[in-house]
Amino acid sequence: MERIEKQMEFILEIDKEKQIKRKTLQSNGIDFEDDAQHAWHMAIMTLLLNEYANEEIDVLKTISMLLIHDLVEIDAGDTYAYDSKGLKTQSTREAKAANRILNLLPEDQAKKMFDLWNEFEERKTAEAKFARVLDNFQPVMLNAATDGRMWVENGVHLEQILKRNEKTHEGSEVLWKYMYEHFIIPNVEKKRIKR
Repeated sequence: MERIEKQMEFILEIDKEKQIKRKTLQSNGIDFEDDAQHAWHMAIMTLLLNEYANEEIDVLKTISMLLIHDLVEIDAGDTYAYDSKGLKTQSTREAKAANRILNLLPEDQAKKMFDLWNEFEERKTAEAKFARVLDNFQPVMLNAATDGRMWVENGVHLEQILKRNEKTHEGSEVLWKYMYEHFIIPNVEKKRIKR
């Protein structure tokens, strides 16, 4: 029973991900998404868009990464993509959180989760590169769908978006080009993203 008890403790603990609000509006332009909604959205996107990965990917592995990569925010909180101060401490905060949260699981499952989480963070495999594409693509898509409101409110500059996405093409040339041409440039032209 100890194994199942550990699994249940973890499952209950990660329910808190639903309480972590992000700085991204849902497509309705009113409600902010939470981390669980973000993960769900990217999991579905992986099922639909994996054909655009630069290399063939293991879809289940990629979805698994996307479903667990933000669990650390239960402790570490969401760090806004363009918060230069918060980004300085993000990796330390998230590593500490991963250690606490993932170690609630039985040892073998904790190791699998750590391996997936680290793989996502290291961005070396085809799956991690594609997962990172979607982690960047999804909020840019939602920002574009909501007339760039959060870009405007946070005074986001084009160079910040380009810096955050400097490796996005490594996972999908097609999705990077689409994001740039359909979401980013039109919002620069409309002055929702600063030059």
